[in-house]
Amino acid sequence: MTEGKGNVLLHLCCAPDGTVPWPALLEEGYDVDGYFYGGNIHPEEEFLLRLKAARLLAASVGRPLHVPDYDPISWIAATEPLWTEPEGGRRCLLCFHLQLEAAADCAASLGISALATTLTISPHKDVDAINAIGRDVARARGLVWIDRIWRKGGGFVRSVAESRRLGLYRQNYCGCLYSLKGDEKGETP
Repeated sequence: MTEGKGNVLLHLCCAPDGTVPWPALLEEGYDVDGYFYGGNIHPEEEFLLRLKAARLLAASVGRPLHVPDYDPISWIAATEPLWTEPEGGRRCLLCFHLQLEAAADCAASLGISALATTLTISPHKDVDAINAIGRDVARARGLVWIDRIWRKGGGFVRSVAESRRLGLYRQNYCGCLYSLKGDEKGETP
């Protein structure tokens, strides 16, 4: 490990996506805590499965995991105006913003000086938009944003293998109520 670079709060969208970024940041010399938001995950049983996996990952790297209270009602209230948006559209960008804002608030309250996210490991997400949101959210709170694209260099493939090795639960949808409902339209959730 290199000389310490400072402390970072790593926002975990899910444990499997954290299997590459968390150890990499530690190896680079950062002091890294995890943060698992979860208010966007439905139903609660799914949230609990993902939380258990996040805790297993935190234990595997020997670092703390910060978890706010499960609050899907606030997340739904914020995203409901965009419920007809397609996957990957404005609703998803708002969801990323909500998650990263919560993580940045947690980092600031803990005296952690930098913020990063695992969201950029997915081959399905707009990494430029995610990093732009992260930079804005971090700057607004006086934090440094660790700008990374974790899917580069086979990061996503490595995360799948590492998840299997650790026995982590891997979900088959992003987690939100809207993705769970699929393309159904006609009534608000």
